[in-house]
Amino acid sequence: MEFSIPGRRLPWVSMMTLNIRITDPHQASLDKLCQSLRQLARGLAEPHAWPGEQLQICAEAGVYEWFIPEQLGGQGWDDADIVRGYLKLSAACLTTTLVITQFTGACRRLAATSNQSLQQQVLPELISGRQFATLGISHLTTSRRYLSQPVLQAERSSDGFRLQGFSPWVTGGRQADFVLTGATMNDGQQLLVLLPMDSPGVSVPEPAELVGLTASQTGPVHLEDVEVAKKFVLAGPAENIMSAGTGAKTGGLQTSTLAIGLASSAIEFIESEADKRGELGEIGAHLRNEWTALHDDLLSSAVGNDSCTPDDLRQRSNSLVLRSTQAALAAAKGSGYVVGHPVGRWCQESLFFLVWSCPQPVMMANLCEFAGMR
Repeated sequence: MEFSIPGRRLPWVSMMTLNIRITDPHQASLDKLCQSLRQLARGLAEPHAWPGEQLQICAEAGVYEWFIPEQLGGQGWDDADIVRGYLKLSAACLTTTLVITQFTGACRRLAATSNQSLQQQVLPELISGRQFATLGISHLTTSRRYLSQPVLQAERSSDGFRLQGFSPWVTGGRQADFVLTGATMNDGQQLLVLLPMDSPGVSVPEPAELVGLTASQTGPVHLEDVEVAKKFVLAGPAENIMSAGTGAKTGGLQTSTLAIGLASSAIEFIESEADKRGELGEIGAHLRNEWTALHDDLLSSAVGNDSCTPDDLRQRSNSLVLRSTQAALAAAKGSGYVVGHPVGRWCQESLFFLVWSCPQPVMMANLCEFAGMR
């Protein structure tokens, strides 16, 4: 498989990359990449599936370089271009894009660390696709924070830190060379580490079968007296470690972007059906108008011109992706309810946005909408 632009050629095994910015002439290359992802998505319903081929294609196309500064070997895309890229990718294959968000979140934290030795050793391997890293930080942000005891604890050891506990939601933990995770000390301070997954005491049980996105292989990673040397510490110990640095963010624009991307696939399906069934035209047009307004607010927020709050953007994104995917299922009729049809998969995937890093105000707004309490 190859992706090429005039004057350049990218073989499957090449480490060369395409600078496929959304705003430059290489739009066709990104479209071709997304078409391949869309076709390969059909196989992700198989048992024990993992988007390995998709991730390799994205690595060869330079996708992982979007998020990394040029001085560290990346392309240094700005926030607006990253949003546009994620919209394209999530419309093509949400599973692959979810994995990429976790991978690039780890890469961006690594790019921002003051631990330059670790950065220089690992980051080139990651952005080239030769190694894979993912995030295990939900317990520091949204998941399990209500518990009286941290689920992943750390104490100092002779050469660094000893970690005990588990990280509950790790995407692709079984496939990872590293998991960027965080633990809490007895005094409440936290640290971030790049955990080598071959460390003694690390275990990854069989991931749960999810309602959707099972091929992301998301589940817990357990640590039993795991020694992590100082050379693998990215930050801390410090108070509120997640409030510092860049990357590895949950919720916010990234989550809304993926929801809007998935909604676009559903709306495009309705629009295509409207060409044959005129009664769907008004439905598709109404959803498209809502999508356009949401898309514009998203891009405005990406460049710092906030026309709405992140929570408002997330609530509207959740609402649209749920309604548009179900509308697509209704438009597809019985064929859409057969396993293998994309609209059925989209409906399952849309439910993910109700549980993925969903802030309480957003959840309550969605619940009120479901209950008809506008």
